[in-house]
Amino acid sequence: MTEISRTQAWLESLRPKTLPLAFAAIVVGTALAWWQGYFDPLVAVLALITAGLLQILSNLANDYGDAVKGSDKPDRLGPLRGMQKGVITQPQMKRALMITVALICLSGLALLSAAYQGIGDFIGFLVLGGLSIIAAITYTVGTRPYGYIGLGDISVLIFFGWLSVMGSWYLQAHNIHPAIFLPATACGLLATAVLNINNLRDIASDSENGKNTLAVRLGPVNARRYHVCLLMGALLCLVLFNLISLHSVWGWLFILAAPLLVKQARYVLRERDPAAMRPMLEQTVKAALLTNLLFVIGIVGSRLAA
Repeated sequence: MTEISRTQAWLESLRPKTLPLAFAAIVVGTALAWWQGYFDPLVAVLALITAGLLQILSNLANDYGDAVKGSDKPDRLGPLRGMQKGVITQPQMKRALMITVALICLSGLALLSAAYQGIGDFIGFLVLGGLSIIAAITYTVGTRPYGYIGLGDISVLIFFGWLSVMGSWYLQAHNIHPAIFLPATACGLLATAVLNINNLRDIASDSENGKNTLAVRLGPVNARRYHVCLLMGALLCLVLFNLISLHSVWGWLFILAAPLLVKQARYVLRERDPAAMRPMLEQTVKAALLTNLLFVIGIVGSRLAA
C-alpha cells in the first residue's frame, strides 16, 4: 500500500466528518452558560478538544471492534474502513487507541484544572471522564459490547446530549439549572438520530452478524417510526425550553430547520429500501448541525436583545 492509501485509511477510521456533531453539544452548553452570564473561553476550548478526542476514540474503537468481530463485511451497505480493508493492522490500531486515550487524559486533566472549584467537582468529573473513555471503547470492543445488544442509542443520548451540554454548562456556570436538561436532550436526540440512520442502513448485515442494534431489535418499520420520534422529540424539547426559560422571539429561530427535519422524517417512513438510507446519513448530520446552530444563534440573539 502507498503512503497515500494508508493516510486515506486512517482518515476513514478517524471519521473527521463526525467531529462537528461532538462539538455542537459543547457549543450549545457554552452558549447557554454565556446566556446566563458565565463564559470561560479556556474551559470552552478545552471542552471542545476533549469532546473531539473522545469522538475520535469512539470512531477508532468502533472500527477495531467491528473488524475483530468480523461484523463489517464487503457486502455491507456502509463504507469499509482501514482495518476492514487490511490497510491498518490490529497492533497499529491498538497503538492509536492508546495514544488517543493518553491525549484525552491530558486534555481532560487540563480542563478540570482550569474549571474545578472544589474537590467534589474534580472527583465527579474525573469519574465522568473515565466513564466516557470506557463507553467510547466498549461500544464494540469486549466480550459483551453494549452496541451489540441495542444500548448504543441511550449511550449517545447520555454522552452527546446530557453529559456534553450540561457538563460544559456546569464547568462554566458551576450551578444546576433544570431547564438546561431540555436543550441537552434535544442535542442527544439529534445525535441518536444520526446513529439510527446508520443502523437502519445496515440493519440486514448487522442482523446476520449478530450485531443487535436497537434498529435490529425494533425491526425496519418500528425503527423508522422511532427515527421520527427522535427528530420530533428534539424539536419539542427546544419549543418547551423557549416557552419555559428563554421567552424570546429569537429563541424560535430553530424552527427554520423544522421543514428539513419533517421532510427527512417523511422520507425515512416512505423509503423501505436500506440502500435509500445511504444519502440520509450525511443529511441527518447536516440537519442536526443546522438545528443546533440556529438554536445557538437564537440564544445569542436573545441575550443581545435583552
